[in-house]
Amino acid sequence: MSWTMPPETAPQDRVWMSFPVADSTAMDDGDGGQDEARRTWAGVANEISRFEPVTVLADPAEVETARGLLDDSVELLQVPLDDSWLRDSGPTFVHADDGSVHAVTWVFNGWGQQEWASWDKDALLGPLVAERAGTPRVDSQLVNEGGGIVIDGDGTVVVTETVQLDPDRNPGLGKADVERELIEKLGVSQVIWLKRGLTRDSERFGTRGHADILVAFPSPGTVLVHTQRNPEHPDFEISREIRETLENTTTADGRPWRIVELPAPRTLRDESGFVDYSYINHLVVNGAVIACRFEDPGDEEALAVLAAEYPGREIVALDARPIFAQGGGIHCITQQQPSARTGG
Repeated sequence: MSWTMPPETAPQDRVWMSFPVADSTAMDDGDGGQDEARRTWAGVANEISRFEPVTVLADPAEVETARGLLDDSVELLQVPLDDSWLRDSGPTFVHADDGSVHAVTWVFNGWGQQEWASWDKDALLGPLVAERAGTPRVDSQLVNEGGGIVIDGDGTVVVTETVQLDPDRNPGLGKADVERELIEKLGVSQVIWLKRGLTRDSERFGTRGHADILVAFPSPGTVLVHTQRNPEHPDFEISREIRETLENTTTADGRPWRIVELPAPRTLRDESGFVDYSYINHLVVNGAVIACRFEDPGDEEALAVLAAEYPGREIVALDARPIFAQGGGIHCITQQQPSARTGG
């Protein structure tokens, strides 16, 4: 049997999330940041539920709080949790040859065994979500996170050297080893390697360079690229490198990419240093895009780009700063479950 990960624009049955756990992230500022995160996570779930079913996993200590913030339409499951980034700790859903949905369960080890992370409970979420979703498992021995892979659904996956080749994730594995596993489990025919991730994401509390804050594929042959226009920000050079890499690659069938720049917010810093705010980190759902906004002068331009690249979908923009303050964005806290493909 072989598997193929569909594009994120494909029809979906459900979105999965996990609810913030008290004191779970090292990024919590201890001054109301966690409460704000809870409200923001719930707000994302509630907006998604306007378009399709949502299931939220909540730690036993958080179930009562979660139920009070979530709309009644959102399904709530009590599950022991370490943290709240289900894109990374949960499974990646794929189609089998017959069109049925399966769940690839990666090995999760706290973003490379980071000293601030705990992951004993979250390491079990891949199989648990697969079971709850009623989908057969496709187990992988690769240490990987859903935020570390971006696929176009047409033969290409984008990864970063600093994640899949991280010695604290996959010691001893080279590019060929990683590519072999991604090609088998995701059904791609080529792997594009980016050199590194954004500056903030590469610092102590980051993922060491997830791809889902760098690029996204809104349609076949088109790639959205995070573009930092201000040379004062260190991501100016990183986004230039990303574009250059993509200009020197092609789609799986040999066509040049149509590269669309998605400008970074104009905000450069917060109290912790250079920000990694990115409009790339959006979620596509049935009939809509759940997008990040930052109460920034650049919001309007970025949302206009998303509207143009996702025609026919409502653009729902939510203030993502409380999520980024915890270490990620809207895409990072969600995982889409595609619908079964009809016709085999």
